Amino acid sequence: MNKILKWTLIILSIGLITYVGFWVYAIMSFSASFGSNYSKKDLVNNYELKSKEIAELKDYVNAIVANNTEVSIEFDGDRTISIFHVTVDGKYYSNRDIKVNSSKTDAMLQKLGWSPKTLSTLKEKLNEANCISIESGNPCTIGYQRSGMGMYLYKVFNETNMNNYSYDYNDSCTYIYYKDNIVLEYRGGAIGPQCFEDFKRKAQ
Repeated sequence: MNKILKWTLIILSIGLITYVGFWVYAIMSFSASFGSNYSKKDLVNNYELKSKEIAELKDYVNAIVANNTEVSIEFDGDRTISIFHVTVDGKYYSNRDIKVNSSKTDAMLQKLGWSPKTLSTLKEKLNEANCISIESGNPCTIGYQRSGMGMYLYKVFNETNMNNYSYDYNDSCTYIYYKDNIVLEYRGGAIGPQCFEDFKRKAQ
């Protein structure tokens, strides 16, 4: 009886280890499939290298978006828009994974009052800033790069005095106040890190 119990436990243990190992491998492979890995250091270095271009990008998008309108757009290479969200007078329109040259993109441009040239110029300015996405407004949110399932971004405020925003935008997890009107942001994905890599939770 003891031998049967012993071998049953051994078999169950092997099965459990195999099951857990399979899922760990699957999750790691799934995460790795989402492209390159970046870090907060890369985010900072890019800002120091491209601060002028990032400021110009913020000014450009806010100049071409009407007061009653919001836009969020992310490019995946030169031919695909992976995210294209527009809000006009409270009405929300959304598209994902659409071709730059397509009727769906044309329809979104029409809602914004943009021409294809406007979109092309925005893409050029994103390229110059070494970034991939932008959300209009104050703060203007500029996506630097995706990393695994997460994403590194800049929040660029109109104001240079950040005293009114210091509490909401400096939690060290999602937001880190950098300097002047710049806040660094990290958005975690469905799995993986949910905070900046050097974040340490305070002891309760």
